[in-house]
Amino acid sequence: MKKYNTALLGATGAVGQEFLKLIEERDFPFDNLKLLASKRSAGTKITVKGKEYVVEEATEDSFKDVKIALFAGGSASKTFAEPAVKAGAVVIDNSSTFRMDPEVPLVVPEVNPEAIAKHKGIIANPNCSTIIMVMALKPLHDVKKIKRVVVSTYQAVSGGGKEAMAELEQQVDDIVNGRPVKAEILPGASLAKHYQIAFNLIPQIDVFKENLYTKEEMKMIDETRKIMSAPDMRITATTVRVPVYRSHAESVNVEFEGEVTEEAAKKAFAAFPGLVVNDNPDEMEYPMPLFTSGKDDVEVGRIRKDYSVDHGLNFWLCGDQIRKGAALNALQIAEYMIKNDLLK
Repeated sequence: MKKYNTALLGATGAVGQEFLKLIEERDFPFDNLKLLASKRSAGTKITVKGKEYVVEEATEDSFKDVKIALFAGGSASKTFAEPAVKAGAVVIDNSSTFRMDPEVPLVVPEVNPEAIAKHKGIIANPNCSTIIMVMALKPLHDVKKIKRVVVSTYQAVSGGGKEAMAELEQQVDDIVNGRPVKAEILPGASLAKHYQIAFNLIPQIDVFKENLYTKEEMKMIDETRKIMSAPDMRITATTVRVPVYRSHAESVNVEFEGEVTEEAAKKAFAAFPGLVVNDNPDEMEYPMPLFTSGKDDVEVGRIRKDYSVDHGLNFWLCGDQIRKGAALNALQIAEYMIKNDLLK
């Protein structure tokens, strides 16, 4: 496989660190590797494939001779995407900045790889919860057209960053040892109010929109329609933060235009790349965050008929939102481009 000069923006963050793990695990074919971050993190030393790299402060001039620019997410995408493209790089961006731009492909490689070739310098990585859900919706939609989706998510605190993970750990320790509990991060560090997440659930992820859905919920609705080229698909979502470190879970109800049996759904799921069926009620076996954390595949289980409608199914998903929901999906896009010679 041909090798290309590659840059990673946000190398010291949680998603950036996951990128680096996966680059080693998958033996990603880079030639030269440039690690970029904020001024605060510049100078950090990181070893990749046995070679030590020094993290550089990201500037508009950082992308000279770079062909693949992996952006780990955040506001830096607004600043550096355009300069990277002008320098000749293809940007694969994990932030929400470009996802709904009609000129930017929004891609899950197993679902809509054909969109990759339509890029004009930037390819957007979808929201983590969206990625996990469409991995299961796509094979079902290919069996029988989906009319309506109802999804409730159970999202790990790592989706709120390293600070949210640290706060959950501190809160549990404080409760166990009888100390007062402080809440300063969730549902969002920039929001006016914060709640304890330890031994609690918070039914808000991101800010509320005028329609009373959160921004996270609307991302799932709008992004799913774009990825699946189904602008009229009816979707409703409720997103909830739960006291789990890593790996999101989702309860999904799907209504079809015609009959889809449980057996047909299981067969379609099992044949779909990146999706694993873990569905054995007799043995109490089903997907759980505890066992999907650190894994590449999305697991699906609790597959059963919805008897409240004519053609409906319920199922349960779990997937590591830092891997398949972020870094892995972006890296798979880059691998697809290399394999199919789309980086000329």
